[in-house]
Amino acid sequence: MHMTTTGNATTPAAGGSALGDPVHGAPVHGTPARGAEFDAPVLDAPVLDAPVLDDSVRVEGGVVRILDRRVFPETVSWVTATDAEEVGAAIAGMVTQSSGPLFAAYAGLEMTALQVADLAPDAARERLREAGRVLESARPTNNHPREAVAHVLAAVDAADAGTASIVEAAVDAAREGAAIYRARSRRLGEATVELLPDGARILTHCWMDTYLIEFVRAARAAGKRFEWVATETRPYLQGARLTAHTLAEFGEHVTLITDGMGAAALAAGHDADSGLEPGARHTAGIGPIDALVTAADRVSLDGSVVNKVGTLGLAVAAHAFGVPFYALVQAPDAEAPTAADIVVESRDPGEVLHTLGRRTASSLVTEAWYPAFDVTPSRFVSRIVTDRGAFEPARVGELYAAAGEHA
Repeated sequence: MHMTTTGNATTPAAGGSALGDPVHGAPVHGTPARGAEFDAPVLDAPVLDAPVLDDSVRVEGGVVRILDRRVFPETVSWVTATDAEEVGAAIAGMVTQSSGPLFAAYAGLEMTALQVADLAPDAARERLREAGRVLESARPTNNHPREAVAHVLAAVDAADAGTASIVEAAVDAAREGAAIYRARSRRLGEATVELLPDGARILTHCWMDTYLIEFVRAARAAGKRFEWVATETRPYLQGARLTAHTLAEFGEHVTLITDGMGAAALAAGHDADSGLEPGARHTAGIGPIDALVTAADRVSLDGSVVNKVGTLGLAVAAHAFGVPFYALVQAPDAEAPTAADIVVESRDPGEVLHTLGRRTASSLVTEAWYPAFDVTPSRFVSRIVTDRGAFEPARVGELYAAAGEHA
């Protein structure tokens, strides 16, 4: 088995502006210098309501095509997977991240269902289960593929005995599951917008994907506009390449910072809260941050937030400077009473020695450490925002369940 890649290595994403040199990290086109005052960013293309990354996984011609987020937007390239194993390899290989593995898992199961149409019913069910095992184990911390697999296999188990019924049930469930995820993300976005005043300046980390897209749409519907500060998010630079680019496509005001600048950005304008003497830290003209807002890959029932490594440091700094931290997740993980019940993925340390395929560490340096996620205790989180509303972190499991009972 092997995945194939297609695309133009130099063409910017349709409808959006490209990043500069992916190795040296040139700024996003149209993003003004930090501290600049303006009404709206100047873009190289019309403002979009549907960013390119809103449609990055497709089932076409019996195969799954996944937009390669490792090189987007400098390169618009699609990885083609011909079976569930190749989809799983794409997820594990970071071709897609955040919400992407959910859509990829649904697409992989839809493709598998089409491929088993000529098998006997028992063989068709077993192949779908096998595909599910591959997809749900592709990355241990991201729970989205497991949710997708559970949704589709439940429909398969409930289907009539014939193979045609099994295929139809799997395809329908895969498409329905993806639509449900988008609808729940929309409700989550609306709940987040309610917490923030018009004109708020938001610091975000890594890539919120569908949550971010629906958050911005919900803000527009509510008549609110926000300003954004995005961390670049080493070593894959999801913040610089995915978050900042998507916000720019939307016409949002976005400022990019390096990962090490987060605490300084949170300190800006918060002397009174921090106890620091006025002028004791460098503000760099970025202005005060009104909220730290990130997605969460997982949230345990005790309110611990598992998200891209670096979130913990930002949350601690936000707490120190009196800035609220809102973590977004559709629902807490009912199977994780505490953070200890969540496996935190460790990736190849060699990825820290490189950036976008180029070695950036000295050749003399051989040791590195790369936990893909970290755990933020609930005491550093202001609210867990779900599709049922925003809740006190330490009671999120109880409150989320109660909100469902009264829905």
